[in-house]
Amino acid sequence: MNDALGVTLGFTWVFSVIGLSTGLQKLKLINDEGARKFIHILVGFWFLIAIYTIENTWHAMIAPVFFIALNYASYKFNLIGAMERENKSENDLGTVYYVITLAIVTLVSWEFGFKQEGAYVILLLAFGDGLSALLGQRFPSIKLYKDKSLVGFLTVLLSALILGLIFIPQIGWALLLLAFIAAFVELVTPKGLDNLSLPLVIFVLVIMLGGF
Repeated sequence: MNDALGVTLGFTWVFSVIGLSTGLQKLKLINDEGARKFIHILVGFWFLIAIYTIENTWHAMIAPVFFIALNYASYKFNLIGAMERENKSENDLGTVYYVITLAIVTLVSWEFGFKQEGAYVILLLAFGDGLSALLGQRFPSIKLYKDKSLVGFLTVLLSALILGLIFIPQIGWALLLLAFIAAFVELVTPKGLDNLSLPLVIFVLVIMLGGF
């Protein structure tokens, strides 16, 4: 498929997700945190769109680099309300770290042929990290570390296992170890920074386990 079309589809998807989240937030169908996590989870599918529609590395990098700038501007000036918390002291730069991770994983995946591994870690970031916060709040449970709960830990663990069976079945039983490491990394990393630590640590490990 022509790269220009792939880039266009990718931008269309991301802005559609942001627009839908904003609309649901304004209609009071989801709360502010729900709007953030809605975007956090669904934007991850951009990577799948890119894999099947974009061949050139630098064309694939257009969207991640663009959103690094946009997300930082939104953080500073509250451009996209659905992505930002009202209390900036709690928000940190998590939305910016998310797209920095997306840029790093995209670059490595396209340049060195690790697209399946890249899809795994980006969707783990989207679903594992995104759902762990939502389910952890929805179903209060034992706190394992600071404000991180058992429910959140298990959510990342199961997400890592399920996504691993889809994208990286070649690593076999090592997937169990990888899933526990993913859940542990998310557990001990401060909020926001897990958008860097979880996918990047697991990306390195999954390449070591099955990429070469």
